[in-house]
Amino acid sequence: MKILVINPGSTSTKIATFDDNTPTFSTNIHHSNSELAAFGDVHEQYDFRKELVLNELSAHNIPLNFDAVIGRGGIAKPVPGGAYEINDLMIHDNLNAKYHHACNLGCKIASDIAKLIPGSRALVAEPGVVDEMAPVARISGRPEMPRSCVWHALNQRAVAKHFAQEQGMRYEDLNLIVCHMGGGVSVAAHDHGKAVDVNNAISGEGPFSTERSGSLPSSDMVHLSFSGKYTKEQLLRMITGKGGITAHLGTNDMREVMDRVHAGDQQAKLVVEGMVYNIAKWICSLGAYFCGNVDAILVTGGVAHCAEIVSMLRQRVEFMAPFHCFPGENEMGALAEDALAVLHGEMNAQEYK
Repeated sequence: MKILVINPGSTSTKIATFDDNTPTFSTNIHHSNSELAAFGDVHEQYDFRKELVLNELSAHNIPLNFDAVIGRGGIAKPVPGGAYEINDLMIHDNLNAKYHHACNLGCKIASDIAKLIPGSRALVAEPGVVDEMAPVARISGRPEMPRSCVWHALNQRAVAKHFAQEQGMRYEDLNLIVCHMGGGVSVAAHDHGKAVDVNNAISGEGPFSTERSGSLPSSDMVHLSFSGKYTKEQLLRMITGKGGITAHLGTNDMREVMDRVHAGDQQAKLVVEGMVYNIAKWICSLGAYFCGNVDAILVTGGVAHCAEIVSMLRQRVEFMAPFHCFPGENEMGALAEDALAVLHGEMNAQEYK
């Protein structure tokens, strides 16, 4: 089976092709701030991103001959986990979603390219709005504001399944806490194959990260909002994009931050330790869901490439369960695996409605 995978990110477009599970081509095209500044809104990037994919395939003499085209799922309304056949409603909801992110373009690009190929299926899988939260986990201190989740569902699920396979077990038989550390941090309790509690990693809940503020003191945020010093858009950017490490140290590049730590920058050292401590608190808090009966703690994402950060985190959480690290992301491979499972009839592609 020939599969095309398309993953539009905030500053990159990843493209990969597979023959069954075997990758045959892969590229990660980075977009500069000046390049993206030409577009007023992320949705205006659609033609640019689509043509980029088609031109890249043509430049490498890759014919449009795919059994499935699968895109990264967007951040529209909550859905159960799994794979989905792309339909017009999904495209509409993603292009009109509350959160404007490049991943919202994934389904439309995949759908339009699949339409160029007779018999090709257009899919998405495990979007960031997968919602399997237990009822008890939805309750917040205000009935008007139940908890919701936006998280790294695709990579977390892939890592959890990979770990289970390594252990000679089934993902559906384990209690796992999985933490993805990247531009945002999501921490989820996986109870026998379902993510029953997870933070909203994009809208100001959970640990702070390289770009996101995480949970903030509520009263202070209210006072800041009514201070007259900031617009609504500026306040939202404080939460997502200009928060966390960026707010404290002026950069979202953890390599630069760690260079400053090694050079003796005490403020950088304290902020990094604070981020790790925040992540550790959220990991440990999810042990409460399992009443301490946790089979393993899994850490993944780009920041997990930093051995020092992983070591600091391990020291704070390993008392609770065995600790395993899977650095980086395998979103492209995970999408290809889900597409292949659908093509082979091992997984049903759900209807988005």
